[in-house]
Amino acid sequence: MTISVAANTQEEIRRMIREAIRAAQAAGELPEGEPAEYTVEVPADTAKGDFATNAAMVNAKTFRMAPRKLAEVITARLDLTGTDIARWEVAGPGFINFFMEPHWFVAQVRDILEKGPDYGRSDYGQGKKVMVEFVSANPTGPMHMGNARGGAIGDVLAAALSWSGHDTTREFYVNDAGNQIEKFGKSLSARYRQIFLGEEAVEFPEDGYHGEDIRDHARAYAEAHGDCLMALSEEERKEKLVEYALPKNIEALKRDLSTYRIDFDVWFLESRLHPEAIDAVIQKLDKMGAIYRQDGAVWYKATDFGGEKDEVLVRQNGIPTYFAADIAYHYNKFAVRGYEKVINIWGADHHGHVARLKGAMDAIGLDGQKLDIVLMQLVRLMKDGEPYRMSKRSGRSITLADLIEEIPIDAARYFFNMREPGSSFDFDLDLAVKEQSDNPVYYVQYAHARICSILKNLRAEGIVPRPVEDRELELLSTPEERELIRRLGRLPQEIIDTARDYDPARLTRYVYDVATLFHKFYNTCRVKGEEDSLQQARLALCTAARTVIANVLGLLKISAPEIM
Repeated sequence: MTISVAANTQEEIRRMIREAIRAAQAAGELPEGEPAEYTVEVPADTAKGDFATNAAMVNAKTFRMAPRKLAEVITARLDLTGTDIARWEVAGPGFINFFMEPHWFVAQVRDILEKGPDYGRSDYGQGKKVMVEFVSANPTGPMHMGNARGGAIGDVLAAALSWSGHDTTREFYVNDAGNQIEKFGKSLSARYRQIFLGEEAVEFPEDGYHGEDIRDHARAYAEAHGDCLMALSEEERKEKLVEYALPKNIEALKRDLSTYRIDFDVWFLESRLHPEAIDAVIQKLDKMGAIYRQDGAVWYKATDFGGEKDEVLVRQNGIPTYFAADIAYHYNKFAVRGYEKVINIWGADHHGHVARLKGAMDAIGLDGQKLDIVLMQLVRLMKDGEPYRMSKRSGRSITLADLIEEIPIDAARYFFNMREPGSSFDFDLDLAVKEQSDNPVYYVQYAHARICSILKNLRAEGIVPRPVEDRELELLSTPEERELIRRLGRLPQEIIDTARDYDPARLTRYVYDVATLFHKFYNTCRVKGEEDSLQQARLALCTAARTVIANVLGLLKISAPEIM
């Protein structure tokens, strides 16, 4: 499996530790037994080593030996032959630290320079077919702030999955059937009738949609077609108005999301499931003994599959519930379209639905463990130090369209991915528009632009990057250079960890750290004016840093400016 120089070294150290333990057991220096899992990580203080393992500490109980003594037994059996490890040392209570040869740092820079825009990609996912379903906003109205955050999280997670070797699909589930469409039609009909009869004469449904967009649709239809629907029955009028307004809403969703730099591979209509797919799923559940009938309704035995209470699938009036459609939809994902893993991005208010949907997958003969739900907390918008709630358009909650008029899209996509999905946070609108280093996205973009400026200015003086030899790259030996190289070499693993943990915030943290380490390197190590070999080595390091920053910003779908 191809990942990165750093990841290969970590695996090599794990192998060496395993072999050393086996050798010590064979020599009678350690008792028999399977070692406990241990980590091989880059330590916080790299002056103490390029990698460190806690193998001795976590195995002290297993081998009935003090951690430091166990570390000495293990290291006595380490064979560094043929590796890029220069030496090891036992530190503190029993950590084993490893120090790499200069050539190891050369290999990291060389790897970045050779792969360029593809640096960070790996075959970790082995082509596994994965779907990320996110946003899936109700098409009866505009998208809100939860959709804005879910869109940024889902899109970057899908990108990380693709870069880490998964066959990834982005999907939007359009709820164009069921109760919400019935409510949409009732709301449109009421507003339409109010145009011709007056608001006092037509009562608006208590559970209707009160947004200005409903009025706008009704008014636009009336202006184009007059009162032609007034003579129709309520059902006919609702049907005509929904046929008119719903496609416009879906088109608006696509337009706003495209502006937000999200383009879905699939827009899946719930109406595709009615009635055949839903009926087929209910029949399958029936054959498996997972449903029963009571009081004219069809019930799913959710309590048999981890649910807190049984759930209605078909109401007394014969209309399927949203849950029935959801089971059919996810059956379609797994059994019909063959996805090996499905990841849904949901608001935290849907937490009660997680166990019952995963249980339903088990009930219908699929593996509920292949369905993962990422629960996303709310974001509080702040402006002038105060919560910011009002929308310019509706007088109600702020929408995605409002947000991307208010702040740069780069900032929106970065800020929404600054915290893991399960944490709530305050989104500072004032900070998002600042062109200063305390704005994190500006800070990262400035690092990229600064590197471009350095290379451009040197080129103007006739100093052009050329192919560098390994012996020249070995000159990159200062702590600042080594620290930057270590961090650059982490990109492939950071993308894998993002995909594995469903946490795009890893990427914003990572690229911010890279920008910080680049600024630190450049402020300490001169590029211009050094002897040619060192100058060219540092130009190569600048190019590698620019590549990594640009690749991460590309994953985030944030621009990488050359001038700021």
